[in-house]
Amino acid sequence: MSDEQLAERLAVSRAIMNILDDWGMELSDRHALLSLPKDIRSRSMEKFRESEPFPDTPDINQRLEHILGIADALRTSHPTNTQMGLYWMRRPCRQLGGRAPMAVMLEDGVSGMVRVRLHLDCTYAWNQSGSAG
Repeated sequence: MSDEQLAERLAVSRAIMNILDDWGMELSDRHALLSLPKDIRSRSMEKFRESEPFPDTPDINQRLEHILGIADALRTSHPTNTQMGLYWMRRPCRQLGGRAPMAVMLEDGVSGMVRVRLHLDCTYAWNQSGSAG
Protein backbone atom coordinates (compact mmCIF):
# COMPACT_ATOMS: atom_id res chain seq x y z
CA MET A 1 0.00 0.00 0.00
CA SER A 2 1.42 3.38 -0.99
CA ASP A 3 1.85 6.22 1.50
CA GLU A 4 -0.97 8.09 -0.24
CA GLN A 5 -3.35 5.13 0.03
CA LEU A 6 -2.43 4.66 3.68
CA ALA A 7 -3.05 8.34 4.39
CA GLU A 8 -6.44 8.13 2.69
CA ARG A 9 -7.45 5.01 4.66
CA LEU A 10 -6.33 6.70 7.90
CA ALA A 11 -8.45 9.76 7.05
CA VAL A 12 -11.47 7.53 6.42
CA SER A 13 -10.89 5.66 9.69
CA ARG A 14 -10.70 8.93 11.63
CA ALA A 15 -13.84 10.22 9.92
CA ILE A 16 -15.73 7.02 10.77
CA MET A 17 -14.64 7.22 14.41
CA ASN A 18 -15.85 10.84 14.56
CA ILE A 19 -19.19 9.90 13.00
CA LEU A 20 -19.66 7.09 15.51
CA ASP A 21 -18.78 9.56 18.28
CA ASP A 22 -21.45 11.93 16.96
CA TRP A 23 -23.97 9.07 16.99
CA GLY A 24 -23.08 8.27 20.60
CA MET A 25 -22.07 4.68 19.85
CA GLU A 26 -20.57 2.54 22.58
CA LEU A 27 -17.27 0.77 21.84
CA SER A 28 -18.86 -2.68 21.72
CA ASP A 29 -21.50 -1.43 19.27
CA ARG A 30 -18.80 0.06 17.05
CA HIS A 31 -17.06 -3.28 16.97
CA ALA A 32 -20.32 -5.01 16.00
CA LEU A 33 -21.39 -2.39 13.46
CA LEU A 34 -18.06 -2.61 11.65
CA SER A 35 -17.90 -6.41 11.98
CA LEU A 36 -14.31 -6.22 13.10
CA PRO A 37 -12.35 -9.44 13.57
CA LYS A 38 -12.51 -10.99 17.02
CA ASP A 39 -8.79 -10.40 17.61
CA ILE A 40 -9.43 -6.62 17.53
CA ARG A 41 -10.76 -5.88 20.98
CA SER A 42 -13.32 -3.16 21.54
CA ARG A 43 -11.10 -1.32 23.99
CA SER A 44 -8.33 -1.00 21.40
CA MET A 45 -10.59 0.88 18.95
CA GLU A 46 -8.76 4.18 19.59
CA LYS A 47 -5.89 3.01 17.39
CA PHE A 48 -8.19 3.60 14.40
CA ARG A 49 -8.48 7.24 15.37
CA GLU A 50 -4.78 7.68 16.03
CA SER A 51 -2.46 5.56 13.95
CA GLU A 52 -3.99 2.62 12.12
CA PRO A 53 -6.64 2.31 9.38
CA PHE A 54 -9.49 -0.15 9.63
CA PRO A 55 -8.73 -3.58 8.12
CA ASP A 56 -8.93 -3.57 4.33
CA THR A 57 -11.56 -6.24 3.69
CA PRO A 58 -14.54 -6.11 1.32
CA ASP A 59 -17.06 -6.44 4.20
CA ILE A 60 -15.51 -3.70 6.33
CA ASN A 61 -15.04 -1.42 3.30
CA GLN A 62 -18.71 -1.87 2.41
CA ARG A 63 -19.75 -0.98 5.97
CA LEU A 64 -17.49 2.09 5.98
CA GLU A 65 -19.02 3.26 2.70
CA HIS A 66 -22.54 2.93 4.08
CA ILE A 67 -21.67 4.76 7.31
CA LEU A 68 -20.15 7.63 5.31
CA GLY A 69 -23.23 7.71 3.04
CA ILE A 70 -25.64 7.73 5.98
CA ALA A 71 -23.69 10.48 7.75
CA ASP A 72 -23.66 12.56 4.56
CA ALA A 73 -27.40 12.09 4.10
CA LEU A 74 -28.01 13.13 7.72
CA ARG A 75 -25.94 16.30 7.20
CA THR A 76 -27.98 17.06 4.08
CA SER A 77 -31.28 16.36 5.85
CA HIS A 78 -30.40 18.45 8.92
CA PRO A 79 -27.81 21.03 7.80
CA THR A 80 -28.37 23.49 10.65
CA ASN A 81 -28.59 21.07 13.56
CA THR A 82 -25.81 18.53 13.95
CA GLN A 83 -27.53 16.96 16.98
CA MET A 84 -30.44 15.81 14.81
CA GLY A 85 -28.31 12.94 13.47
CA LEU A 86 -27.92 11.50 16.96
CA TYR A 87 -31.59 12.09 17.69
CA TRP A 88 -32.76 10.50 14.43
CA MET A 89 -30.46 7.48 14.74
CA ARG A 90 -31.89 6.62 18.17
CA ARG A 91 -35.57 7.42 17.58
CA PRO A 92 -38.03 4.72 16.42
CA CYS A 93 -38.82 5.16 12.74
CA ARG A 94 -42.11 4.01 11.29
CA GLN A 95 -40.54 3.37 7.87
CA LEU A 96 -38.05 1.00 9.51
CA GLY A 97 -40.70 -1.11 11.21
CA GLY A 98 -40.82 1.02 14.33
CA ARG A 99 -37.18 0.33 15.13
CA ALA A 100 -34.50 2.96 15.62
CA PRO A 101 -32.09 3.23 12.68
CA MET A 102 -29.16 2.39 14.97
CA ALA A 103 -30.91 -0.81 16.08
CA VAL A 104 -31.66 -1.74 12.47
CA MET A 105 -27.98 -1.36 11.56
CA LEU A 106 -26.69 -3.23 14.61
CA GLU A 107 -29.21 -6.07 14.42
CA ASP A 108 -29.35 -6.52 10.63
CA GLY A 109 -25.75 -5.72 9.65
CA VAL A 110 -25.11 -4.61 6.08
CA SER A 111 -28.73 -5.15 5.02
CA GLY A 112 -29.80 -2.87 7.88
CA MET A 113 -27.29 -0.24 6.81
CA VAL A 114 -28.66 -0.42 3.29
CA ARG A 115 -32.24 0.00 4.58
CA VAL A 116 -31.27 3.06 6.63
CA ARG A 117 -29.33 4.56 3.74
CA LEU A 118 -32.14 3.92 1.27
CA HIS A 119 -34.54 5.69 3.62
CA LEU A 120 -32.29 8.74 4.02
CA ASP A 121 -30.60 9.13 0.65
CA CYS A 122 -32.85 9.49 -2.37
CA THR A 123 -29.87 9.55 -4.77
CA TYR A 124 -28.59 6.25 -3.39
CA ALA A 125 -32.12 4.81 -3.59
CA TRP A 126 -32.45 6.01 -7.19
CA ASN A 127 -29.13 4.39 -8.15
CA GLN A 128 -30.03 1.12 -6.40
CA SER A 129 -33.41 0.94 -8.10
CA GLY A 130 -31.78 0.80 -11.52
CA SER A 131 -33.59 3.96 -12.56
CA ALA A 132 -30.37 5.88 -13.02
CA GLY A 133 -29.75 4.09 -16.29
